Amino acid sequence: MSYLPGSASLLQDIDKRMMVVLRDGRTLLGILRSVDQFANLLLHRTIERIYVGNKYGDIPRGIFLVRGDNTFLIGEIDEEKEANLPLEKVSFEEILQAQTVETEKKLEKERIRTKFFRERGLTYVPDAAQEEMI
Repeated sequence: MSYLPGSASLLQDIDKRMMVVLRDGRTLLGILRSVDQFANLLLHRTIERIYVGNKYGDIPRGIFLVRGDNTFLIGEIDEEKEANLPLEKVSFEEILQAQTVETEKKLEKERIRTKFFRERGLTYVPDAAQEEMI
């Protein structure tokens, strides 16, 4: 099997179920329908999967266009392994609530850390991803 360079190698994955992790941390699962020279992806029957602890929830998104520069990771899904995940599937309302609680805990931890450093005359700069949440 010969592999093509760059986004052209995704041509062999057309009509396969793929997982795409975006630069902002979101995870999308869908059927890859199209790809272009800029690695822009068109996903069909897309769901956004949110993981919190040992639980996950799916939010239906339909047809989804992902710009190539927003893609962090892409790979084909092994249906057999996905069926045997050691995770509990919950409703999207429940997973969104759990995500909110987790985000609030992270924010509080960052506030405490920032205060700790400030009291000692130091400057603390959170990670860029955490900075967006604050």
